[in-house]
Amino acid sequence: MTGQDWFEKDFYATLGVPKNADASAIKKAYRKLARTLHPDHNPDDARAEERFKEVGEAYAVLSDPEQRQQYDAIRAMAGGGARFNAPGRGPGGQGAAGFEDVFGGLFGGGAPGG
Repeated sequence: MTGQDWFEKDFYATLGVPKNADASAIKKAYRKLARTLHPDHNPDDARAEERFKEVGEAYAVLSDPEQRQQYDAIRAMAGGGARFNAPGRGPGGQGAAGFEDVFGGLFGGGAPGG
């Protein structure tokens, strides 16, 4: 699995646990979901099979302390990292500007309305 995959997937939501859940809470949530979604209990249900795989993937990452630490770091960069705002924009204004706006301004593109 690549870091890019981790940007897009919320393993905590997949297992239904908070981000600060301990190992036993993660294991308990996984076992409950795996039991419910197991293909033997849901024959010919493609969605249940897909969810079963997602739950297994989430558990594989979150149950390994090293992988969980890496996952949390990657997710922090994706969602909780530094934000760049163009001058005059931000809370209460027209919204936050992203990298596209910053680089667009440098190269003549600019942000709409900016």
